[in-house]
Formats: sequence, C-alpha cells, structure tokens
Amino acid sequence: MSETKPTSLPLSTWKRPFRQIRYLIFLKDVAIIALTAFGGPQVHTMLFLDRLVRRRGYLTEDELLELTALCQVLPGPTSTQTITAVGFRIGGPNLAYLTLLVWIMPSVLLMTAFAGLLSYLQDRQVSLHFTRFLGPMAVGFIFHGGWVLGKKVIHNRKEIALMIASALLAYFWPSPWACPVALIICGGITAREYHRLPEEPKDPVRIEWSNFILWLGVLVGSAVAGGLTRWLPLRLFENFYRNGSLVFGGGQVLGPMLFTEFVSFKKYLTEQEFLSGLALAQTVPGPNFSLAAFVGSLSLKGEGFGGELIGAAMATLGIFLPGTFLIFFAYRFWEQMKKYRGIRASLVGINAANIGITIAAGLRLFVPLSADWQLVTGITVFLLLWGRIPPYILIPAGILTGLLA
Repeated sequence: MSETKPTSLPLSTWKRPFRQIRYLIFLKDVAIIALTAFGGPQVHTMLFLDRLVRRRGYLTEDELLELTALCQVLPGPTSTQTITAVGFRIGGPNLAYLTLLVWIMPSVLLMTAFAGLLSYLQDRQVSLHFTRFLGPMAVGFIFHGGWVLGKKVIHNRKEIALMIASALLAYFWPSPWACPVALIICGGITAREYHRLPEEPKDPVRIEWSNFILWLGVLVGSAVAGGLTRWLPLRLFENFYRNGSLVFGGGQVLGPMLFTEFVSFKKYLTEQEFLSGLALAQTVPGPNFSLAAFVGSLSLKGEGFGGELIGAAMATLGIFLPGTFLIFFAYRFWEQMKKYRGIRASLVGINAANIGITIAAGLRLFVPLSADWQLVTGITVFLLLWGRIPPYILIPAGILTGLLA
C-alpha cells in the first residue's frame, strides 16, 4: 500500500485567508468608528488613535498623525481621507474603497432620511419653523470647531498673524479660490523656516500620475458631459465633484461653499432648509461631508422620492470621490516627500490658515443673524466649550425648544 504524501501549498496560499480575515476585522473596526464618531474631525482623530493605533496596531501614532497632516494639505474631507489611506496602506485600493463605503454609509443614509422627512413635511404644508434654532446653533458648531483645532496648532504670534490674515482674506473674498490661495501663501511663509528642523536622508521622489489623471479626467469629463446633456443629476454630480476638489478646511468650509452655490446662486434649497441640514449634520456620526447627501436630495425634491435618492447618490459620489482619488495619488509618494524639511515646515502655516478659514466661514453665517439668534450661537459655543453636553444631545434639544416655543 503506497504512502500518501501531504500536499505542499505555496506560502502565499496559506497567507491569503489570514489577510482576508484581517481585512474583515479592519472593516468591522471602521464600522464601529463610523457609528460612534460624533463631533467632527478632531474627535475622529482621537477615535482613530484609540482603535486603529492603540488597540489594533495597524500603524503607529506618528504614522497616523503624519497621514492626517497630509490630508489637511489636500482638498477634501480630512478624516475620510485619513481612514481611507489607512485602508490603502493595509490592503491596497480595493480595501480602501470598501473602507470609504463603510465609513460614509451611516451618515449618508441618515442625512438622506432627514432630507426625505423634511420634504415629506413640506409637501403636507407642515411648518418648518420648529427648526429655526438649528441654523444659529450650526454656526456655533463652526466656531467651536475652529477654537478646538486652533488650540492644538496655533503656538506663537506669527501663527496667530497668519490665522488672522487668512480669516480676513477668506471673509472679504468669498470665492472658492480664497482657501487654496491662503493655504499656499501661509504654507510658503513657514516653509522658509525649514532650517529649524532636523534633516533626514532623502531618496529621489518618484510620482505615479494615474490617480491624478483619473481625478482630472472625471473633473473635466463631468463638466463637459453635464454641459452637453443638461441632465440635472449629472450636473449635480459635477457641482459636488468640483466643490469636493476645491474645498480646503473640512466641513466647516464646505457648508458656506454649498450655501453660496445651492442657496444663494441656484436656489435649489431655501436658507432655512440648508441651515437645518447643516445643523443636523452635526448630530450624525461620521464625516460632516454627508451634508452633501442632504443638499443633493432636496435639490431634486421636485422629481419625487426616486429623484431625491438619485440626487443624494450623485451628491455623495461627487463630494467624496475627488478626495479619494487625490489621497491615492499623494499617499504613494508621501513617504518620500515628508523627509523634505520644507514640506514639514509648510504644515505649520497650512494649519494656521485652516483655522483662519474656519473663522471666516463662521463669520459669514454669523454676521447676518439678528441679535437674538447671535445670542443662540453664543450659548451653543458656551455649552460646547463647557463639554458636558455632546452635539447629538444639543441638536435634539434645539428642535424640542423650537417645538415648545
């Protein structure tokens, strides 16, 4: 009787199931964070450090903070790009896209549902006056976000001056170009102080352009296709894709940009509808950029329930894809770029400019308010700084106050 020899399998065959299990565990961690990440990018970073670094060890704390710094330089949602880049680091593009989907899904579904509820109430001529406290409260969230982030990144008089200059530029020049101009100027100013940082050994920078070409191709292609077809869902995708490609400074800056385009210029939403959505975006877990799903849904409310879903989907794809393409592009050569002292020094000015842009965004919404509503904004900031009442409690309290009043 012949002896049967055990089958010899390549090592890669044995490793594959373990990699898949690790990927599933990582996606479960992303889902847990997505369902509990209330409070904006600052809170998101703390949750990333806790679960992805300290509990799981997917990367080190320094590596995560460096990724966050890179994403602050790029247009798009910082926390979304950061967690997507972690997925890219662990499992490549496929895992990164799944990471993006799991991360944004809870907040996008909730904001789409909020938009549908608002549309339902309006169709039945139910007054939205009970949401009147949400707008001033949303402005308070913007100021609070700037204050919390500013305490972390502003350290001296020069950075204070750059912050104030950026705020003045962004406030008096309400253009999408104000943000990148302020970031470039402030980053360039502090980059000149590179000699204060220690030098590291460097390799030649090798850049892969495929994702950059993909980002640019979608930007140009959607604009041309939208102009030729005049199909509103495609034009919505182009509008949000363009805004997602230009927004520096996170959700605090995105809100005023979308307000300018979709309320002031195109009038797809009323001011009360938009500010209600801006406040509600603070109550859901996950990225604040999910506000786009709310705006996109109400932009097509005249097309019925199906149109609202298409609008939310187009807006979601448009707002999140640019940042994803750009982080895929930049991450491939970030390890080489961050060794240059000028790059590291420029992050100081970029962070200061981001705070100034946030301040300007809040002021543009705060100044037109009446004195009574400015008081509501001030009370919101005080309660947030007090720290005893989280945002997901404050917003329902504001709705209840509106109902009682």
